[in-house]
Amino acid sequence: MRLRLLLLLALCGAGPTAAARSLSLRGSWRIRSGNGSLELPGRVPGCVHSALFQRGLIQDPYYRFNDLKYRWISLDNWTYSKKFQIPFNISKWQKVNLIFEGVDTVAKILLNSVPIGKTDNMFKRYSFDITTVVRNVNSLELRFQSPVLYAAQRSKAHTSYWVPPDCPPPVQKGQCHVNFIRKEQSSFSWDWGPSFPTQGIWKDVRIEAYNICHLNFFTFSPIYDNHTQGWNLEIESSFDVVSLKPISGQVIVAIPKLQTQQTYSIELQPGERIVELFVKINKNATVETWWPHGHGNQTGYNMTVLFKLDGGLSIEKSAKVYFRTVELIEESIEGSQGLSFYFKINGLPIFLKGSNWIPADSFQDRVTSDLLRLLLQSAVDANMNTLRVWGGGIYEQDEFYRLCDELGIMVWQDFMFACALYPTDQGFLDSVRTEVAHQIRRLKSHPSIIIWGGNNENEAALMMNWFNIHTSELHTYINDYVVLYVKNIRQIVLARDKTRPFITSSPTNGAESIEEGWLSANPYDENFGDVHFYDYSNDCWNWKIFPKARFVSEYGYQSWPSFSTLEKVSSKKDWSYNSEFSLHRQHHAGGNNEMLLQIGFHFKLPKNTDPLQTFKDTIYLTQVMQAQCVKIETEFYRRSRSELVDGKGHTMGTLYWQLNDIWQAPSWASLEYGGKWKMLHYFARHFFAPLLPVGFEDQDAFFIYGVSDLHSDCKATLTVRVHMWSSLEPLCSSETERFVMEAGKAVLLYKEQVPALLGRCGNCTRQSCVVSFYLSTDNQLVSPTNHHFLSSLNETVGLQKAHITANITQQGDTFVFDLETSAVAPFVWLDVGSIPGRFSDNGFLMTEKTRTILFYPWKPTSKSELEQSFHVTSLTDTY
Repeated sequence: MRLRLLLLLALCGAGPTAAARSLSLRGSWRIRSGNGSLELPGRVPGCVHSALFQRGLIQDPYYRFNDLKYRWISLDNWTYSKKFQIPFNISKWQKVNLIFEGVDTVAKILLNSVPIGKTDNMFKRYSFDITTVVRNVNSLELRFQSPVLYAAQRSKAHTSYWVPPDCPPPVQKGQCHVNFIRKEQSSFSWDWGPSFPTQGIWKDVRIEAYNICHLNFFTFSPIYDNHTQGWNLEIESSFDVVSLKPISGQVIVAIPKLQTQQTYSIELQPGERIVELFVKINKNATVETWWPHGHGNQTGYNMTVLFKLDGGLSIEKSAKVYFRTVELIEESIEGSQGLSFYFKINGLPIFLKGSNWIPADSFQDRVTSDLLRLLLQSAVDANMNTLRVWGGGIYEQDEFYRLCDELGIMVWQDFMFACALYPTDQGFLDSVRTEVAHQIRRLKSHPSIIIWGGNNENEAALMMNWFNIHTSELHTYINDYVVLYVKNIRQIVLARDKTRPFITSSPTNGAESIEEGWLSANPYDENFGDVHFYDYSNDCWNWKIFPKARFVSEYGYQSWPSFSTLEKVSSKKDWSYNSEFSLHRQHHAGGNNEMLLQIGFHFKLPKNTDPLQTFKDTIYLTQVMQAQCVKIETEFYRRSRSELVDGKGHTMGTLYWQLNDIWQAPSWASLEYGGKWKMLHYFARHFFAPLLPVGFEDQDAFFIYGVSDLHSDCKATLTVRVHMWSSLEPLCSSETERFVMEAGKAVLLYKEQVPALLGRCGNCTRQSCVVSFYLSTDNQLVSPTNHHFLSSLNETVGLQKAHITANITQQGDTFVFDLETSAVAPFVWLDVGSIPGRFSDNGFLMTEKTRTILFYPWKPTSKSELEQSFHVTSLTDTY
């Protein structure tokens, strides 16, 4: 919730001279290197890398091999300094604090050459009392220590036992011991990102001066009372009372649209004081709940909280309040040995559809609210309702959660621990406890957050023995795990937030893991909790390789970003699939070959005489492969929601890895760095549609399931068409009788033996034909048109080279692409290079002669600009 202090000048007593004051120290600072040889201006919020780049002292850190070239930056100890004048008489204030919302990461802080404190946790808020040190004219200095050297020192000092892993795999070209520093874990490298361990002041910094008392923070939780069937609001406010005697007064809470106004008397004793208020929402008011995208509105209510205290002191806060309930249902399932794992929002079971979120940039000062809106709107535009904020990145900025509230995106919020074991010495635990308490306080008012997760994959890392720990030593690490995630993090979550569930890890067996002492012997058990699943060597078109799990929170396949995205950070010598650059940019061992292996199962590898064209064709094919693989896997999970096979199924969530990219490189993302949609993201728009027909084969029979996320039943007809690759006219078409598609279910709609289907359609073989199908009501399409390939596309018969033209016209802010093709064309890819925007559809199978596609630009452009940049590719262009 973005909370606004409406009265920054909180008047008290003698008039304006006694007002509380705030001075922002954002803006221009000085930055100097460890030995003082380099000094430059830099912005706050910001980091050293950004400052060096903005001054032209380094190239774009993402260009070519600069992640290696610029390692010296993170190995140096930098100093931030600022001289500033206080624009008010400092002697008239009882208390003056220096507040940092975020320091990255290890620093000693000096004000007027006096040490006032230290920081060692990127995720904490720091407040230092500077009352006795501050003057009218001041010099502030933050002396940073290299995070890489600090992490190494902390690891070395931990002599009692080894805390793995020491270093990332060599292919990641990263730094070591990231588990010993409370900093974005992926900043030391990951299998999709570079190593840029930043230093800087990455969030707001300010001075606050006040008399009598000051409101430090303000947070709240809407709670539904099942007994009275009414809504209540718990409000928590923290005050620093500097008056020597108690202060009394009134608090007035008002939510006008809910006809709710309540007044409370309070008395604040000197010192740090928490005020808890319990507000009953007027029973006569109709409370509209907050719903996830696709399930209802995101209604919120404006609330003001006015503190009227002794001496004329008046503090007012305003916020938006959303009402919703969330339950994680883990209960026995008839016909299955396991437990369910699904979410109810406002009492309704909801299938979670979405992806995983990683930091949008290595340098957080580049992540603007415009960029966040673009990426999050793209998730909603692809029919997603959930994002998991993954535990190796950062707790996102306030704007991220505000946008998720507004757009109806549910957030699975990890705490920031990933793929590692962690120390549990007292200093580390104390730091984590403060971090967790701060983040819960900051974020719990957001309806979008539906679950807290303790870590990413650490239960699996321990129990599947990723780090080759000897059996005799396992108890030490199990104990550490329970201490960190259960006795500390879980305890704080349960004490501070009763409105949403907590799970220790992802993947986890949930209630079953708790039964087994918080760690399951097999955290990937498909009968419980959530699973992560990756398989790059088996053919992804074979749905039988996928787990019929309760909830799948990670899965995916890599692809390369488009040439227009890569071109910005590479040179001509880099433009081939096996170039040094291509190998350098791939941080997942064997990743480039795994993509070629999956392509080879069903497509022809490109063999153009022009090496650049071969590179572009290969990029295109990696995107085709990724889109098709994730489509088949996601459709398998969606059609598993209502059925049990050998006790497995009732799948109620599918979050593919991953939504966004941190730089321009091959990865699992469906959005490229900067937001351009890959083919996968266009496919997601279809495979996450609220109403969807899903086709698959089993033992020579072709099945179509209907999947519905709707709240009510609907009447529909299924149309099945067979097309020959060699003709733009459908060979045959059949319609089912009208049926009732049940709300919130996946049901079998159609079954036919493939030989019978082909025989019915005359001159057809698996190699010469393709099937398409859709749902309609009164001849109106109510689902995307889906299709099923009867053979691999490297075995097709009759597929001709398609000549596709586009006539572009403008309608308001939108551009219309009228396409015409000379032949059936699979995976038609429309590209306008670097012009920002997205198409209404892309990567599609074109079985008709003409098709109209819209282009939605994200920035102003023109018809002529689009015509110059436009390029179309379909599968046969790569032959």
